[in-house]
Amino acid sequence: MDTAHTLRLRGRPEMKIAVIYILISVLLSAVGQIMLKKGMNDLGTMTIAMKQIVGILWRMGTNPYVFVGLVIYVIGVVFWLAALSRVDLSYAYPFASLSYIVMLVASWVLFGEHISILRLVGTLVVCVGVLLIARS
Repeated sequence: MDTAHTLRLRGRPEMKIAVIYILISVLLSAVGQIMLKKGMNDLGTMTIAMKQIVGILWRMGTNPYVFVGLVIYVIGVVFWLAALSRVDLSYAYPFASLSYIVMLVASWVLFGEHISILRLVGTLVVCVGVLLIARS
């Protein structure tokens, strides 16, 4: 076996583990974002003003949905960092856009948001790009 072939075989398990870590990260990040959105919906519209920043941060930090959403998001970041330790950023980063699919469906199902045809087509184009990168 030549050296290049051996390196490709050795790199495969690393790549599979990295993809698993990336997908876990994407899923956790999406769930975290959904929790954050729910929490912010409960809190209502906010305008950030320096004289009110402490109160605003307190309201956000003590909202259970916001707090749990941040914790889940941070756990997702840990998986993301583990993935980055195994693969190139230029390979890993496009996978993050898979969260668009999760967000699109969750926004429609959980929050009753309107999903236009253009938004749907744009999301599908991004997914095709991710598939092309994954095969590279």
